[in-house]
Formats: sequence, C-alpha cells, structure tokens
Amino acid sequence: QSKLVESGGGVVQPGGSLRLSCAASGVTFDRYAIGWFRQAPGKEREGVQCISTTDRTTTYRGSVKGRFTISRDNAGNTVYLEMNSLQTEDSGIYYCAATPHCCSAGEFEYDYWGQGTQVTVSS
Repeated sequence: QSKLVESGGGVVQPGGSLRLSCAASGVTFDRYAIGWFRQAPGKEREGVQCISTTDRTTTYRGSVKGRFTISRDNAGNTVYLEMNSLQTEDSGIYYCAATPHCCSAGEFEYDYWGQGTQVTVSS
C-alpha cells in the first residue's frame, strides 16, 4: 500500500525555522516527483515547492524564495522542506504529494498524498 507521512510541524515564532519530512513507502520513490503544498485556514490549498526525479526544484510561491529549500534522499525514501525565516503567513497544514509526472502546482497531477502536518508561526 502506497503511503506518504509528513512530520516536523509545530509552533514556532516569527523568524524561526522548521524542517518538514515526507517519508514514502509502497512506491518506487525515485520515479516520483514530490511536491509540498500548504493550506491556510479559510484558503485553498496551494503549491509551495516541488522536486523532480532528477533533483530539479521548482518554487511556486514567490514569498518562500530564498527561505524554503526542498531536497530529497532517495536512499531514505524521504523528501525534506527546510523552512527558514518563517512568517505568520506561512502558517497552515503542509502536505506532501507524489506524482509520476513532472513537477506541477496542479493538485490533480498527484497520485498520492500525506495526511498533513500543522505549521503555526506565532509570537
């Protein structure tokens, strides 16, 4: 059974950092691009960053450029999202998702989703 599990969320003050992890099982991990999405209360889910099977990264939110870094460890079947200089508007539930296609901000491209991890940035 294919499964993605996010971890690493929590409560942090503005300016702080968190590293999210997305652990995959039941999939041929190195054949999937992995995207991170987030959903703030009352808002639609949006794409944040994605990493391809060849480690090419794409950022979908201009506000996270220079602050967020996505990386992958194929041996460990894990993708990471390093988040620095966090701002209150970064708060939300963060999801990882896997697609056998190229990276995309479109949710319909992704076959597997995790359950999400909560990130709260608050003073």
